[in-house]
Amino acid sequence: MTAIDPEARRGLSKIQIAEIVARDIPHGAYVNLGIGLPTQVSNHLKPDSAVTLHTENGMLGMGPEARADEIDQDLINAGKVPVTELSGASYFHHADSFAMMRGGHLDVCVLGAYQVSAAGDLANWHTGRPEDIPAVGGAMDLAIGAKQTFVMMNLLDRAGNSKLVAECTYPLTGMRCVSRVYTDLAVFVLDLRTEDPQVAVRETFGTTFDELVDIVGLPLVDASVR
Repeated sequence: MTAIDPEARRGLSKIQIAEIVARDIPHGAYVNLGIGLPTQVSNHLKPDSAVTLHTENGMLGMGPEARADEIDQDLINAGKVPVTELSGASYFHHADSFAMMRGGHLDVCVLGAYQVSAAGDLANWHTGRPEDIPAVGGAMDLAIGAKQTFVMMNLLDRAGNSKLVAECTYPLTGMRCVSRVYTDLAVFVLDLRTEDPQVAVRETFGTTFDELVDIVGLPLVDASVR
């Protein structure tokens, strides 16, 4: 694996990553969007997607982020971002929301991450540094409870090292749970059905497959559409 200057690679913007994730969410799915970058996905779902958004603070039927006079500070997502509600939206107790998450009722959750391993392990709640504040929230419940876990993140950390790694060095949120990783430089698909999981590259942005192999330092399979 080669550490590089993150500024040396110009891939997708955060909004463009969110657009691709929104496109990939199955029609009619029940989906939770994690705090941070994943909340952007709500702004790019098509009206006919029939996707129902769940937020762990107790809402089903969440719409895009609220703008200007749409903002109601009593209507927020788990990241405290003001949101809109769609027709038929409902509200419920926090405990009921977690029961939905833990009970396998969500088709997809979209989370941010510090690291994802080639085996689909997720680390997204703590860097392990004593000065950092633990922020696990509902991430463990979502990562394990949802039928599919998608991750959105920049591929490189501030030091220029890949956040897609052979093994996570940060405390784990969940094991063998991530099936797709959406980054600024590539979309990765993880096949977790075998003892030796396979990491495939579906698309690249601002880089080539061969360059990506050098950046990530993992065995990769070129699954791009030509």
